[in-house]
Amino acid sequence: MVKVFLVDDHSVFRAGVRAELDGLVEVVGDAGTVGDAIAGITETTPDVVLLDVHMPDGGGVAVLQGAPGPRYLALSVSDAAEDVIALIRAGARGYVTKNIEGPELAEAIERVHSGDAFFSPRLAGFVLDAFATGGVVEDPAGEPEKVEDPVVDALTQREMEVLKLLARGYTYREIGKKLFISIKTVETHASNILRKTQQSSRHQLTHWAYRHGFGG
Repeated sequence: MVKVFLVDDHSVFRAGVRAELDGLVEVVGDAGTVGDAIAGITETTPDVVLLDVHMPDGGGVAVLQGAPGPRYLALSVSDAAEDVIALIRAGARGYVTKNIEGPELAEAIERVHSGDAFFSPRLAGFVLDAFATGGVVEDPAGEPEKVEDPVVDALTQREMEVLKLLARGYTYREIGKKLFISIKTVETHASNILRKTQQSSRHQLTHWAYRHGFGG
């Protein structure tokens, strides 16, 4: 099996990725900070590192520069052109967004390990355009599309706020602090969201959120 090290500052998200990849690759370690990532990668010598772009104490580029041995695959909530190009220029072999399903992620890891590049479909165009022109391609700004979905319409404004933070991997405690509400209230909102979206777990809810545009 391909040995994989996971770098992301949200522990809940790391646990979800481990569950998705169980039996498909060997996850040899994970870390939530740049320093811990560099130390862990150096110690475990993985084949491929799944790397988040933005972290509180630095970003994916800092990890790439500090531990240049393995192949890197960016796994991020961001699909901004500047983030994609920065990681590729720093040496990453691919870039996928966090709404990717487990089997496809495992395929991306295998492809990167074998020396190929792998990108989520929308992001491949950024890379091709950027390297064709020699510059960074700006992600064209536009008005967000309105989601026509009766389930989305059934969510309250506060539930949408909680949903976005859940999709980004925040814990209930962190969401409570950000929204100035109690953990109990967050739990109530999360329960209502699961019921309205007909999802059975937070992990399934995260995928649902990304499909409906709440993961950014």
